[in-house]
Amino acid sequence: MQRPPGLQGRSRPIQPHTTREREPVRRYDCGVPAAHGVTPDFGDRAFLRRYAWLSIAAALVTMGLKGVAYFLTGSVGLLSDAIESLVNLVGALMALWMLTVAAREPDEEHAYGHTKAEYFSSGVEGSLILVAAISIGTAAVGRLLAPRPLEQLGVGLAVSVTASLVNLVVARVLLRAGRRFDSVTLGASAHHLLTDVWTSASVVAGVGLVALTGWQPLDPVVALVVAANIIWTGGRILRQSVLGLLDTALPIAERDAVRSAVERHLPEHVQYHALRTRQSGARRFVSLHVLVPGAWTVHHGHELLERLEREIRRVVPNVTVFTHLEAIEDPSSWDDQALDRTATAGEESVEKG
Repeated sequence: MQRPPGLQGRSRPIQPHTTREREPVRRYDCGVPAAHGVTPDFGDRAFLRRYAWLSIAAALVTMGLKGVAYFLTGSVGLLSDAIESLVNLVGALMALWMLTVAAREPDEEHAYGHTKAEYFSSGVEGSLILVAAISIGTAAVGRLLAPRPLEQLGVGLAVSVTASLVNLVVARVLLRAGRRFDSVTLGASAHHLLTDVWTSASVVAGVGLVALTGWQPLDPVVALVVAANIIWTGGRILRQSVLGLLDTALPIAERDAVRSAVERHLPEHVQYHALRTRQSGARRFVSLHVLVPGAWTVHHGHELLERLEREIRRVVPNVTVFTHLEAIEDPSSWDDQALDRTATAGEESVEKG
């Protein structure tokens, strides 16, 4: 059933069909006119790929160091460690791919952008972290059940520490960039590199404690503690990725900021409902319905919505806002508070007819 003209909300009027060529979607326009759907200054995030290249370079350097150490010492342990560095390389390549996808401009089939692609990368990184933790824990349990003296590490230990220092420096750079640019991919890549750092730290700590106490089980015990810490990190990253793919609402602090911004600027006899939020990578989405007196002009309602949208953009970064104007006296205005609209008596009669 067609709603009265005054209750059409803020959607673009339907234009007669013409044969002129369709205009391309503007950058970050999301297919919505700038006056109706807010167009944030999201910026070009393609530059984030340079951090992925840095991660790839770190993986190659550490693989090279451990490979050289293997040829010098013939240690099977170092060969295994070098092969495990391939996991870091796979994670870095996945990050590069997803950052490339996420940086694409919105198009006709992806009007809300591609930023959610970052969750796929962080999900892979989280899974790889969990696999690394399980392998460390398995090796530690085996060593607990069958203790044996530590090997003379020498060059192997030195190479492992050097490689971990490289990963530590790169991980800190990625962590800062991830926080600054709100990138879950860079944050997950940083934590993945830190697992290698924690592993090497456990080796050094285990060797030192065994040397001081002479108690061989200390080495696998330290490894188990490190594995538990890595599992917690991997699980947290994996959970964040799943929640992002499920369109989870913005954090409570940001939702409260949105509510405060709206309620501060609501005139008397004006209400709002159906406030919904979600996050897609670095981009945030907010939508709400504003109910105004039916006697208001369209221009008056439009000015209020513009003011509310400006305030939301002021308190929440990288946000796209959608508002819908409704007459507060119309009973049908209250039927769309839930995600699935409740049919009114008039709509039910039309459907039956």
